[in-house]
Amino acid sequence: MSESKSWILPEGIEEVLPPQAYHLELLSRKIIDQFDSWGYELVMPPLIEYLESLLTGTGKDLDLKTFKITDQMSGRLMGVRADMTPQVARIDSSLLKRDIPVRLCYLGTVLHTRTRTLGGTRAPMQIGAELYGHSGVESDAEILSLMLMTLQISGVRNVYVDIGHMGVYRRLMQLLDVTAEQETTIFSLLQKKARSELDSKLRSWGVTPKLHDAVLSLVNLYGDDKVFEEARQLFNGIDSSIINCIDELEKISELTLKHVKDASLIYDLSDLGGYNYHNGMMFTAYTQGQGQGIAFGGRYDGIGKEFGRSRPATGFSSDVKLLNELSNHEQIKATAIFAPGSDVPGLHDAVNDLREQGEKVIYQLSGQDGDAKSMGCDREMFLDAGRWKVRNLK
Repeated sequence: MSESKSWILPEGIEEVLPPQAYHLELLSRKIIDQFDSWGYELVMPPLIEYLESLLTGTGKDLDLKTFKITDQMSGRLMGVRADMTPQVARIDSSLLKRDIPVRLCYLGTVLHTRTRTLGGTRAPMQIGAELYGHSGVESDAEILSLMLMTLQISGVRNVYVDIGHMGVYRRLMQLLDVTAEQETTIFSLLQKKARSELDSKLRSWGVTPKLHDAVLSLVNLYGDDKVFEEARQLFNGIDSSIINCIDELEKISELTLKHVKDASLIYDLSDLGGYNYHNGMMFTAYTQGQGQGIAFGGRYDGIGKEFGRSRPATGFSSDVKLLNELSNHEQIKATAIFAPGSDVPGLHDAVNDLREQGEKVIYQLSGQDGDAKSMGCDREMFLDAGRWKVRNLK
């Protein structure tokens, strides 16, 4: 590789430069402060762990996303985290071991072996919140509300949320008693909303008319809260647990709209994006101009089982770097003070006083290029009658 090319970063790995890095840090702090105001405690899982720990339980779905290396000290296989959620679940189950509801939040870079989208990042800065130890609709609504308010304070506009319930699909598959291959086919066709092809497959398998219509109806159960009544009519008499899922989803929606009154919620019972992960309510947030979701979440009960305690769990996560890109930041105004490189008595004490007051002060270096304005300063220090003062630059 030529010397001029040696500094090029791997595909999907990027640097964050000024002023975006400053905005990113401010946004991260703002989100963590909001989590704290809701009672979510910050945890910091390690960047790297032994592979069996990272991929335990739910984490097995992350196998293909995880970079793997050999630990030179132990000879064991290690992995760089691709998702912090299983790590936080391990902390709740095996380290904290609290019996009360536990609210935890986190922020850190994760690493993926490949990008989600063409030209996307392989090193998202994952931020999220998890609520353990409660299985009611109140905790699901809290997580959904917190996600919406996180997007609001991030400055992301025109957000809408697709919400579904994995319990409806899972129960229908149990009632159909299909093979694993047939279920894979149904799953794929529902994701593509290929109604005619799904209709043909169900007929060829000899599915009873009632279950046939129920599965096929999932494709069209999409829209506003009228979906709830349509779903009850379609699934009435098929299975009471499916009706319970619909009731649960409606209650979560009602509670969420009390927290975030202007939330745009869309209900989609064929959206199975979290199939291998979630087992209850699940959601994806979108915004105009983005073909992929910008925040994801839902219920994933039992995640702590492999770590010693099976706990109810619900949560969400997002990439704070993406949120930073989508935010409408105001241009940062230069608000620094230029201090001369002088040994005049009192200068350094005056500079320290200004910094303690929250001011940014930049010293002039001997022989440097550039003046105060080129250094991003709007004011300068000057000596007046033996006292250091500050004046605006002309």
